[in-house]
Formats: sequence, structure tokens, C-alpha cells
Amino acid sequence: MVGVGDRFQSETKYFRGNLQGGHLDWLNKPKTFKNYPDSITVKLRLPEGTKNLSLEESLKNRRSVRRFASEPINKIQLSYLLWASTGIRRKVGGYEFRTAPSAGALYPIETYLISNNVDGLEKGIYHYSVRSHLLEELKTGDFAQAFAQAALGQELIRESAIVVIWTAIFARSKWKYNQRAYRYVYLDAGHIAQNLALAASSVNLGSCQIGAFFDDEINQLVGVDGKDESALYMSVVGCPILS
Repeated sequence: MVGVGDRFQSETKYFRGNLQGGHLDWLNKPKTFKNYPDSITVKLRLPEGTKNLSLEESLKNRRSVRRFASEPINKIQLSYLLWASTGIRRKVGGYEFRTAPSAGALYPIETYLISNNVDGLEKGIYHYSVRSHLLEELKTGDFAQAFAQAALGQELIRESAIVVIWTAIFARSKWKYNQRAYRYVYLDAGHIAQNLALAASSVNLGSCQIGAFFDDEINQLVGVDGKDESALYMSVVGCPILS
């Protein structure tokens, strides 16, 4: 039986002479950055001089952590995690290149944050402004249980210090790659999630990546429409319970 996944894989293939591309409409290129101009902002200090484990140690230590201590993480750690996962690392020729690769440097992925237990940061839902390296406050309150229920009842979401939700604004990639873009946005999200996992490991924090959730419920909680922008992937980070 051929399902929607099989059709997606088949119908987004590249063939010689048919790359599904075409003329790029530069006048109507989607904006690379999303922001919430009317929101309260939380400044983050750039993570300079952070004492981290080596890459080799981080790779050896990385594992999926599903039990977290009640200790909070701090804003310096949070700043580092956000920058390491998808922050801007250099600016060249009008382009702002990030720590994770993106097909065509189109950067379709947006990062949202649920603050459960961060020292100095109110509980709530935030959007990470990549260009300004700050948080934009969307809603305040305790949303841990709501997100746990929307993620098939996974309690690690409620117990973690932060929950990261990655969404895709599909038009950014479709502008160049048409239907092939959907392959690329999933790859982009994977690059970012691995960066986060290794960054967490490098500062002795635990993480776990989550792909099982009720899409529409997560979209509604974050405040995106589920069509033009939709949740793709999630991760939790916190202080691991040492066994």
C-alpha cells in the first residue's frame, strides 16, 4: 500500500533535466528573520569565554536524558544553548551565517522556548530573535503540563528546565526549492537539534529530542497557524539526575 510518505519521497525526487527549480523572484523573497515587535524583550549576554568540554568529550557524554533534577539552569547557559544551536557566527557580504547549516542559506527554522525552570527568567513562552540574540516574550505562565499533554503525555517536558520547539516557515525554502524544500526543512531542523544536544552536553546539561506530538495542539500553544508555519521538532534540556 502506497501512503502519503511514499508519495512524498517519490514526488520530491530530483531527476536529470528536472530539478524543480526555476527563476528566483528576488523582489518577493521571504524575510529571513521573524520578530514580534510589540513584545517585551529579554536580553541575553553573548556566550563568550564559556568553559565547555571538548567536542570529543561532548560526543561521548551525549545521550537522551529523560529524568531531570529540580535545579534551574541559568541565563548564561540558556544564552549559550540558543547561540550554539542556531545563532549567528559571522557576517559576510550581506549574509548572516549561523552555527548550523541551511540549504541555500535560507534558514526556514524558527526557535520557540518554554521556560520551566530558568534562574532569572519568568515561566512562559518565548521566541528566540536570532538577529538580536534576545528572547521575545509571547505569554507568561506555567505551560509545562499543557505541552506535556500535547506531546503524548511525556513527563520529561514537564520536568525539564526548558523546552525548545522548532517550527518551519516553509515559504523561505519553497521560494528557491519548490516542493523539494520540505526535505530540506527537516534536515535543517536536525542540524539545529544536534547542535543543541552537543552544546548541552558540553556544559554538563542533559537533553532529549522529541518528534512525537500532536501537531495542531503544539501549533496552537505556540501561536502559529500550522500551515505557513508549523512545528517540526522539539527538545528538552535540564540538569540531569545522575545515576
